[in-house]
Amino acid sequence: YVRFHLISPLIQQSAVNVVLFDTFVNILVHNLGEPAYEADVAQLEYKLVAGEHGLVIRVKGFNHKLPLLFQLIIDYLSDFSFTPAVFEMITEQLKKTYFNILIKPETLAKDVRLLILEHGRWSMIDKYQTLMNGLSIASLSAFVKAFKSQLFVEGLVQGNFTS
Repeated sequence: YVRFHLISPLIQQSAVNVVLFDTFVNILVHNLGEPAYEADVAQLEYKLVAGEHGLVIRVKGFNHKLPLLFQLIIDYLSDFSFTPAVFEMITEQLKKTYFNILIKPETLAKDVRLLILEHGRWSMIDKYQTLMNGLSIASLSAFVKAFKSQLFVEGLVQGNFTS
């Protein structure tokens, strides 16, 4: 079991950055779908989660091939690229996801409660409005470059691994 948290102070600076980060993680997951399929068949599991303070990478499975899967994820992260069609598809999906959160009273109430309790949190309404105002491909590219330049990493490795 390998878990790394790539933390960046850039994410919580604005609602635009939070939305750009969500878009970035979703495109990264989309890009990894095909190359990581063989790892899935080999019973290796991976998950990329857009956390509040950064990207959480979780990988688990048999230890002899786990580093290859982790390296694949890191390679796609470091050489991040996307097409305008994928960008449009992911932003449309995010619009639907944000809207579905807003129309459910229990998730909206949770969002409002956390907005009150947590300093520097952006509401789902802010994120949805930001997305509806439109994002540009150039802003995503600039955000990804800045994100990768301001990273702090925390990691945990458990299991049958050598140091």
